[in-house]
Amino acid sequence: AGLTRSGWGQACCVGDYDNDGFDDLFVSYFGKNVLYHNNGDGTFTDVSEKAGVAGSPDRWGAGCCFLDYDRDGHLDLFVSNYVAFDPARAPKPGESAYCRYNDIPVPCGPLGFAGGTNILYRNRGDGTFADVSEQSGVANPRGAASMVFVAANWQSRGSYGMGAASADFDNDGWPDIYVACDSAPSLLYRNNRDGSFREIGLSAGCALDEDGVALSGMGVAVGDYDGDGWLDIARTNFSEQRTTLYHNYGNGAFEEAGIRAGLGVNRKYLGFGVGFFDYDNDGWKDLFLANGHVYSQIAGRKLHLAYRQPRVLYRNVGNGRFEDVSGQSGAAIRAENLGRGCAFGDFDNDGDVDIVINNLDGPPSLLRNDGGNKNNWIMIKCVGTHSNRSAIGTRVRVTASERSQIDEVMSGGSYYSQNDLRLHFGLGKAAKVDSLEIAWPSGTKEQFKNLEANQLLTVQEAKGIIEHRQFRKRKS
Repeated sequence: AGLTRSGWGQACCVGDYDNDGFDDLFVSYFGKNVLYHNNGDGTFTDVSEKAGVAGSPDRWGAGCCFLDYDRDGHLDLFVSNYVAFDPARAPKPGESAYCRYNDIPVPCGPLGFAGGTNILYRNRGDGTFADVSEQSGVANPRGAASMVFVAANWQSRGSYGMGAASADFDNDGWPDIYVACDSAPSLLYRNNRDGSFREIGLSAGCALDEDGVALSGMGVAVGDYDGDGWLDIARTNFSEQRTTLYHNYGNGAFEEAGIRAGLGVNRKYLGFGVGFFDYDNDGWKDLFLANGHVYSQIAGRKLHLAYRQPRVLYRNVGNGRFEDVSGQSGAAIRAENLGRGCAFGDFDNDGDVDIVINNLDGPPSLLRNDGGNKNNWIMIKCVGTHSNRSAIGTRVRVTASERSQIDEVMSGGSYYSQNDLRLHFGLGKAAKVDSLEIAWPSGTKEQFKNLEANQLLTVQEAKGIIEHRQFRKRKS
C-alpha cells in the first residue's frame, strides 16, 4: 500500500486534500510528519516534503484534523504539538518532582519540558500547503506577550497540545478548533472568519474543570448529547481526574456539567480514546472511553490504581444524564487493556456503530456491536462539489417523530484517531425521517423529506441523493 514510514507515530486524520475523490491520510510523529496521497488504486505516496507539511524533525506531533477554515473548498490542516523533547537531555526517572508518581520514579511528565507550538497549514489548492500558524493566531493562542500559569510556573507560548477536533461550536457556519492540553488550560480557537483565530477557551468555559483547575487533557469527543442543537465537548483526562463534559449552552459558551451528568463515578481510570455515538440507536448520543495507565512502574504494586484498565460505556438516558452500563455490555467492554486511540464506525454495515481500539503493547481490539440495530437508524454519506470532496465541516440535521438531532462531518478527534466520515443517527422506533437538512461549507443548503429508515443515503452537494443502500441487520 506504500504506507512505509517507520517511527514514533502519534495521530492520524483523513481528508481528501486535493479533491480527487480519494481520501488521503496524514500521520503525526515525534519528528517529521507524513502526508500520504491516495493514488486511487489501493496505494499511497508520501508527499510530505513536496506538500510542505513534514514540519520540523524536532517537534513532537500530536493530534491533527483537516478542516476548511477559510471555506475556499480546499482542506487545510491543523496539528497540535505536545512538548519540546530531546531524548539526550531528558530528565531521568525520579530526578525531579515531575518525574515521580505516587512517590515512584517514572519517566518525566509534561511539566518537566517546555510546551509545544501548534501548527496551521493553509491549502493553496495546488497540492501544497503554507504554514500560517503565526499570522492566524494559532502559534500564539494567548498573544505574543501573554503568560499562563501552569502548575508552579508561568509559561509563555507552548500549550502541551494532545487530542484535537474541529467543529462549528457557535453555529456561525465556520469551523473552530478545540485542543485538549496536558497539565495546561485546554484551547478553543474561535474562527474570526477572516483567516485568523482567537483563543477563547478560558472565557468560553471549556479550558478548566468546574473548580478552575487545568487538568491533563488527552482525547476529545464532539457531539450534541442533549439534543439542543449545539455541539458539546467531552474530554478524557489523567488518572484520578474524571472525564470533563462541557455543555454548550449556546453561541459556543460552555459550562462544565460532568458531575451533574453522572460522569463523576469513574475517577481512577486514565482515559484516552473517547467518542459520542448512539450504540443502541435510541436517538441519544452515548459515550465510550478507552482507558489504560501510562506508567508501567505501577503494575504489580498494591495501589488503588491499575496499569491495565477496563473500558467504560455510558448510556445516555435522555435527560442530560448518563448511566454507566459497562458491567452489562459484554466481556469486550470489561476487558482490561492499555487502551489508547479509538475510532467509531459501522464496519460491518449492519446499522449499528462499532468501535476499534488501539492498545499499547498488544493487538488492536475490534468491538462489534451486536445489539444496537434493534432500533431504527439512518446513515448519511456526504460528498462535496463546491465544498471539499470529503464534505468535512458539513452540518446535518435529522428530524424524526418531532425530534431533531444534529451532527457534523469531522476529521480527527477522539485520541489521535479518525472516525467514519459517514454520519449515523439512531431513530428509536421511528420508521422514517421526516426531514433531512444539510448545510454545506460552501453555504449551500438542501432539504429532503419523508425518507425511509434503515438505509445509507449518499448525498452529493447540489445534486441531491445519488444512492440509496439498504443494509441487512445482523441477527443477535
